[in-house]
Amino acid sequence: VPKTMPFFVALTLQESRAVVCAVYGQFSKEEKRQEVAIARVGGVLELLRLEDGKVRTVGAPTKVFSTIRSLKPIRLTGSSRDYLVVGSDSGAVALLEFDSGGEGWTRVHLETFGKTGCRRAVPGQYVAADPKGRAFMVAAVEKQKFVYILNRDASQNVTISSPLEAHKANTLAFDCCGLDVGFENPVFAVLELDLDDDDAEKMLTNYELDLGLNHVTRRWSEPVSRTANLLVPVPNVSGVLVCAENWIAYKRENHVEVRTPIPRRHDFPDDRGLLITASCSLHQQKGQQQQQQQQGGDLSFFLILTEIGDLCKVVLKVDDQVVTDVIVTVFDSIFPCVSLCITRTGLLFAAAEFGDHALFQFQGIGDDALGVATATHDPELGDDALSASKVAPKFTAKAIPTNLALVDEVECLAAPTTFHVVAPETLLFLCGGHRPSLRLLKRGVAVSEMAVSELPGRPSAVWTVKAAVESAYDKYIVVSFANATLVLSIGETVEEVTDSGFLATSPTLEVALLADNAVLQVHSAGIRHVRPDKRVNEWQAPNPLERASANERQVVVSVGGEVIYFELDASGTLAELGTHDLSVDVACVDLAPVQKGRLRTPFLGAGCFDSTFRLLSLDPNELFAPLASIQLGERPETVRFLSGYAFCGLRNGVLQRVTVDESTGRLHDARSRFLGARAVRLFRVLQTAQPSLIALSSKPWLVGGDGESSSSSGRTQQQQKISAICYDALECAASFQSEQCPEGIVAIAGSTLRIFVNDYKPEQIFNSTILPTRYTPRRVVDLPSSAASADDAANNGKKKLFLVIEADQNRYTEAERRALFSGGQGQGQGGQGGQGQGGQGGVQGGGGGGPASQSSQQQQKGGAPNDAAALAAADDDDDAMDDTTTESTPQRPPLLARSLSTGSASTRRRRRRDKKKKV
Repeated sequence: VPKTMPFFVALTLQESRAVVCAVYGQFSKEEKRQEVAIARVGGVLELLRLEDGKVRTVGAPTKVFSTIRSLKPIRLTGSSRDYLVVGSDSGAVALLEFDSGGEGWTRVHLETFGKTGCRRAVPGQYVAADPKGRAFMVAAVEKQKFVYILNRDASQNVTISSPLEAHKANTLAFDCCGLDVGFENPVFAVLELDLDDDDAEKMLTNYELDLGLNHVTRRWSEPVSRTANLLVPVPNVSGVLVCAENWIAYKRENHVEVRTPIPRRHDFPDDRGLLITASCSLHQQKGQQQQQQQQGGDLSFFLILTEIGDLCKVVLKVDDQVVTDVIVTVFDSIFPCVSLCITRTGLLFAAAEFGDHALFQFQGIGDDALGVATATHDPELGDDALSASKVAPKFTAKAIPTNLALVDEVECLAAPTTFHVVAPETLLFLCGGHRPSLRLLKRGVAVSEMAVSELPGRPSAVWTVKAAVESAYDKYIVVSFANATLVLSIGETVEEVTDSGFLATSPTLEVALLADNAVLQVHSAGIRHVRPDKRVNEWQAPNPLERASANERQVVVSVGGEVIYFELDASGTLAELGTHDLSVDVACVDLAPVQKGRLRTPFLGAGCFDSTFRLLSLDPNELFAPLASIQLGERPETVRFLSGYAFCGLRNGVLQRVTVDESTGRLHDARSRFLGARAVRLFRVLQTAQPSLIALSSKPWLVGGDGESSSSSGRTQQQQKISAICYDALECAASFQSEQCPEGIVAIAGSTLRIFVNDYKPEQIFNSTILPTRYTPRRVVDLPSSAASADDAANNGKKKLFLVIEADQNRYTEAERRALFSGGQGQGQGGQGGQGQGGQGGVQGGGGGGPASQSSQQQQKGGAPNDAAALAAADDDDDAMDDTTTESTPQRPPLLARSLSTGSASTRRRRRRDKKKKV
């Protein structure tokens, strides 16, 4: 290889968050967990837990080194959790279980049946499972289908049978699912199309697995719509819902077809087909089902999603196990998704096709339906769009969902058109899809500022303290100045108090809440011990104290190189147990929090002026015995223990981490990272309910747990991830907990007291600011400084201007759209909060229209995700559309979308049959 040849290295800054498919189940061993298993682009399996209105990742994502094509949960009879069946391009089907102990997804069985790669004749594209967990089917796009039987052996281990073939040559499969047949032989429904016959109709075929004879047979087959693409299994009454363009039909063996048109938007072209892309079923309790059966009410409740983002509610009317009607009503409008998952706690997880994924909370069940469609039995109506538009109800989509409330989002940069480098750590992404936007990405953790208050001076330190150990929220904020201490009470308002028991005439070195609910204040003249009954004990120091650290039961102070150790005894008194001279001045000390079930922490960490970190024993039998020491590159500023590690913040801006052996105190595996030009100061905070550190240098950094790994000593330790915080430089910080801010941080910046919250997500390297656009942004360039306005020039060039080019294919121009809106058809309320009226947006080119939204941010998070919403949000000059009625209705502009009518094929087949009959 020539020496001049370049070598290209690809480094992944942030993993892809695009979702291939998602399924709901209970995969971990913990009971009553609401979990969603997702397959991400790039062959990554991840388990999400939906709790307290938040989406949290459980464990570390598992890379499978293959392309995941399908997922299906399956629960064996008598089991309390689900297994996951994975179809991929590996030529094998995998049965996985989730290990909550830290290994993530582990393999139970792996059955190989073909070559690798996404081949049309190798199974893996579709997976279907029996509702009772007895078997599952894995199918290919063409011909091959295998059925596997699951069981348990004497040791309760899951066993899998040899594959049973259900092949049919020259047949394409479009979808498959398992039918609810109780404990009869498992039955799988498959959408098939015969390739040998040009006039062949698409068939719905049932395959029955005979558990006695151990083979699979074709039990029943019946023609369905040529455009059928999705099967939704129906519980209780069995059968399936066949979703096709424009129609949804209920099919079952020995049951007549019940077909209903899908509601359409007012501005949706009559000659264009409307496709269903995702579905899910709402869980019902057994008591509700029995009550509904007695009243003759609804037995099934489904949500289906159209390709333009409209959610429709499907209810089956059942009379003595016979479906008499399929009622389809408009539920809400969100955005196109690849998967929908409903939890038992009333949450809806929507895995978006492009853009951010969303978690919604149900606010209603769609009683105020916009459009109601019932079954149609007219034999003259075909499957095409024109026939469906004659009987389908029309509705106007709402800009903001009414039955769903957005509670959390998972950021996703899917469908970027290009990006632009704004600064060394700032990128501008141009994202397309159904919700086009500009995304400004900054490296680090996003911050939400809650409060900023000026202080009478420049503080040197800040602490928070609770009223009792069992209290959930903090009671006081203690701020130390050069010659005084300020105590603030936390309530509905933050105000100064004087009856807290703290000494206000001296600077404070340390504040702690002891195990007996007493409060400890270490000041320069000594130690102040405030009992729960407000009695105060004072310990006077022989010399002014310089450093201090305390936890629930232990206190350490230092003067020069002398270290004095106190411990809380059974009577609630702080007893001095010993003094030790280190022969070198102490720069910082730290005591780790006492672990549950212990009386004390076993180690004392001391950073010295000779650039060393020393570990001393606090065992009463060998007090202050030196255990280990390590040479640092610079004098330490602060030292903190966290999750089996000792972190040392140095004066040269370097953060050094050392692993501490919890049994012997041995120090090893030292690692360093440069954080900034200023000395690094470390403070304990609480992040995502886990102890963490905030490191303050030229900018703040968050040091938190990220997954688990095994240390060399065999003990399990958390891996620590260091993430920058996108906020101003700070001097000191402390954890802050209140009713309004459960996991906040109180910090000092200059002479201001600040309270903020970190939006920390371990899987995200960047935080983004989203600006929705009217059309898909294609290119962006920097504007020269001469193009800046006078106001921008006055800001000394702090603002940067960009020119963005937006374009979309098959979209209305603004003039045509305004003419369409003013024509009376497609007009609707533009939202709340003083917004005017706006009509439906264009739906050409795979998009969909929606009325004017309240704001660009609301349009981005939910609501009718189309042009009109983005248009109303972008038009600052026109707060509302003109709703005046003209004398003559303007002619509707010609449609720019190509026709996707699905009735032409069926019409041609009928004409061929008529010609043959005539001949």
